Amino acid sequence: MDSYQLLAYTNLIMRTIRSLLLGLDIYLLGAAFILTSMGLVTMYSFEGSNFFFERQIVWILSAFILMFLAMLPDYRFLRVGNSTFFIYLFFVLLLVLVLFVGEITLGAQSRFDLGFFSLQPSDPAKLVLIAVLAKYFSKRHEQIGDFKHIIISGLYTLVFFGLVFIQPDFGSAIILFFVWFGMILVAGIKLRHLLVVFTLGAVVFLLMWSFAFQDYQKQRIMTFLDPLADIQGTGYNAYQSTIAVGSGQLIGKGIGYGTQSKLQFLPEYETDFIFAAYAEEWGLVGVVVLFGLFGVVIGRLLWHAVQAATNFERLFATGVAILFVSHFFVHIGMNIGVLPVTGTTVPFLSYGGTHLMTEFIGIAIVMAMSRYATPRYQTTQLAIVEE
Repeated sequence: MDSYQLLAYTNLIMRTIRSLLLGLDIYLLGAAFILTSMGLVTMYSFEGSNFFFERQIVWILSAFILMFLAMLPDYRFLRVGNSTFFIYLFFVLLLVLVLFVGEITLGAQSRFDLGFFSLQPSDPAKLVLIAVLAKYFSKRHEQIGDFKHIIISGLYTLVFFGLVFIQPDFGSAIILFFVWFGMILVAGIKLRHLLVVFTLGAVVFLLMWSFAFQDYQKQRIMTFLDPLADIQGTGYNAYQSTIAVGSGQLIGKGIGYGTQSKLQFLPEYETDFIFAAYAEEWGLVGVVVLFGLFGVVIGRLLWHAVQAATNFERLFATGVAILFVSHFFVHIGMNIGVLPVTGTTVPFLSYGGTHLMTEFIGIAIVMAMSRYATPRYQTTQLAIVEE
């Protein structure tokens, strides 16, 4: 390698590093990292196996690597041409394929067993749906008052929703619905159209109750309406979860000393009931800190949306925020008994590889889009980096 080639490679590396630093949001990334760390220590136990704690370290490192890789591309290609639609079709194929060759876990055929890693395509599919809806609405923002655009965007969502629902993964399916609903609100739906959407939603729910919901899903909803009706059966998980949350009191029982979670009274405490396990060990003070950090994440995503270069980037960043908020409040509502148990994760906090990588890729794409945002925004970002 001669000196000219060495200089060229050095310049390329320096430009890449500068590009990454320009897009890097240390507040967003810092809050996400602290949330991830808090979830990690909640999985730790001073007695017995620490399988989930050790595996989660691997997923966190992998997610960080993928995040920095995901910050490299220029995502303006998503708002032009047919790339976004082809990615959408690819994930439709994955969601169909998983129904035939996927691994069955806890009664749901929702993931591919790759040996060292189980890939759950419904997680990255949520980002794909956000990109599809962002492109669709950004191209038609002046005609969004036309009800047909709500129908067409709903059909895009319905394909993913249906394929995920029949796995069955009702938790992810309902998150997909909330993402679509949140984005049509942001896009500027009219009030009368909103009433039509609610009416259609009620009709669809009644039809699903009659023809689509399985018996255990109906029972979960009935348990939600009367949580104490069967605390030894279908209401057991919700009952134990509320006990865990309440037993944390003001300052919690201490890291690694949650009796409900570590003594197996609370099933799936590292995923579906991570908030209850966290509240038990960290108490009300820890819950306030959790809400504060999550508020930073959402606030920074919305700030990126305000400063975005075009409507596409604005809608994408807002969509990621809606995705995180939907997961956060559905999970917490489930853990404190105000929503049916559906099996959802808390962004950055819960155990798992696919969802954690998806979340870090989501914020990476938002940060990467900030590189071609408004000039004032870029100046602010560069000043933050130089501090």
